[in-house]
Amino acid sequence: MSGELELKLRDRLAKLKRLHLPGAGISDEVRRIEQQLEKMDSGDERDEDEIWRSVEFARHPERPYTLDYIERLIGDWIELHGDRARMDDPAVVSGLGSFAGRTVAVIGHQKGRGDAVQRVKRNFGMSNPEGYRKAMRVMDIANRHGFPVITFVDTPGAYPGVAAEQHGQGGALAASQAAMARLTVPAVACVIGEGGSGGAIAFALANRVLMQQFAIYSVISPEGCASILWRDAGQARKAAAAFRPDAVHCLELGVIDSIIPEPKNGAHSDYDEAAKLLGSSLRATLDELKKMSGKDLRRDRRDRFRSHGVFAS
Repeated sequence: MSGELELKLRDRLAKLKRLHLPGAGISDEVRRIEQQLEKMDSGDERDEDEIWRSVEFARHPERPYTLDYIERLIGDWIELHGDRARMDDPAVVSGLGSFAGRTVAVIGHQKGRGDAVQRVKRNFGMSNPEGYRKAMRVMDIANRHGFPVITFVDTPGAYPGVAAEQHGQGGALAASQAAMARLTVPAVACVIGEGGSGGAIAFALANRVLMQQFAIYSVISPEGCASILWRDAGQARKAAAAFRPDAVHCLELGVIDSIIPEPKNGAHSDYDEAAKLLGSSLRATLDELKKMSGKDLRRDRRDRFRSHGVFAS
């Protein structure tokens, strides 16, 4: 119960800080919640083991993937294939469907489940440039027809292969971010597993970034960080504890806007309950954003990301 209460308090605190409204009432409420969280944290610091648990859960082979949530949340699903230039990238799924009584565009990374053949077929959720170009096709359709955009982020990172670089991987990632930045429709990103590096941010330049309780979101993998700092990927647990990619710390840093609770033993333990909790947060977020004009949505998105890094010197 204390875990659920902590998530609710942190979610409430993040929303209050986003309001940017003057007034003693809001300031007092922020201070009260911060004090309550400090009491909960005292003597119960999230240690290395707890952070690594989030890493393991985010990578669990039975964790729900994008298509699992689409099956449970999106009606009348029509998947669109190909980038209209080279090929269809199976590491990214995109299409149109209905959610909460409205037509939406859905884009997400998709990992393979089962034997090695299936995992390799989806390239472990690591997209080539063609996948991001396919996603941009759907973003353009959504923008022209006024459909909100929902993205599911679950990738270790963009595919780092030679062919991907030759086909313009860096440019595709930048173009995908630019396409999201220009949207005049609501955009909501959900980190549902691994949110890794440029592959993640390509689908996460949204008005609101939600993150499941045991997902991770970072600029580099723990193994990559350990290899750079200690020249030993085996120090991944130590690296994760240092840069803290778990949901609670991402919320504290302000890089996400809300934490979506998961079933007690993780999303992989109950797909239906995990989808229900995710759907509830998505519905509330889209209801909040639908009140904003296209111009305001673009400004909100720009201001949100320009405000990141305010603690850097």
